[in-house]
Amino acid sequence: MQSIYLSVYLVLSFISLSAFGAKVDTIDVPSTRMNRTLRVAVVLPETYRKVRKRSFPVLYLLHGGSGSFRDWLTKTPDKTLLQGLADQYNIIIVTPDGDPTSYYFDSPQSKTSQFETFIAKELIDKIDNVYRTVRDRKGRIIAGLSMGGHGAMFISSRHPDLYAAAGSMSGVMNINTATWKVPADFAKSRAENFAKLLGPAAPGNAPYPGYTMVTLADKLKANGLPLIFDIGVDDFLIDGNRDLHRQLVENKTPHDYTERPGAHTWEYWQNALPYQMLFFSKILKANGITIP
Repeated sequence: MQSIYLSVYLVLSFISLSAFGAKVDTIDVPSTRMNRTLRVAVVLPETYRKVRKRSFPVLYLLHGGSGSFRDWLTKTPDKTLLQGLADQYNIIIVTPDGDPTSYYFDSPQSKTSQFETFIAKELIDKIDNVYRTVRDRKGRIIAGLSMGGHGAMFISSRHPDLYAAAGSMSGVMNINTATWKVPADFAKSRAENFAKLLGPAAPGNAPYPGYTMVTLADKLKANGLPLIFDIGVDDFLIDGNRDLHRQLVENKTPHDYTERPGAHTWEYWQNALPYQMLFFSKILKANGITIP
């Protein structure tokens, strides 16, 4: 009887594992700018192995604060979320390491925290040289959650020539921690981190102009890049997202903004990412980027 149960278990396990054919690589990407090497996960759709003479679009998906490159693969309730999306949309998904609190800009204070350059240049160069990618902005997307949402919007705002679209889920749209609905000690620690990376904060609601999204609405309008951002109604970062949305409405910048039930949780982000993937897939198709 035990052998029968074991056989049934193995068959069910095989079916579960065969539900998607995506493969996950883990690679090291050297950063000349920071003089160190960072880890990156690369999710390859099943069609990547089957359609060998085609190039594939790429989604660069950034993690949040206190996180790492493995977060999107290990912290979602469904541990196969990225593999399923890679197979569904025939897209390569790249999840780089961005350090726990880098916020993905080039720090003028710290030589080891130059993540705008790493993500926008060094990482793209590495991925394009190792994998069969669409080496053009028409097939390249950037998105992220929380700190990574800020990173995706910030980097794309400074490099609109590199990406077809950008997205943020529960993003830090204002790095002024006084606007966050969090305990005082957490706000203080993050404020000290920003001072370490960017220098003393200027007075006002947006103390780091040019480094925080609520000061870049006019640049987003000028760039004309398709944008999508969303946030849960119970998220501690909602005020900054509403502020940026209001500015974009006022300056008539096309964008997709959604508030839906949820908080700053992996359950929320697991639900949010498929909506953003649908948005991105329409843009890729409009750009003529389709894989059979």
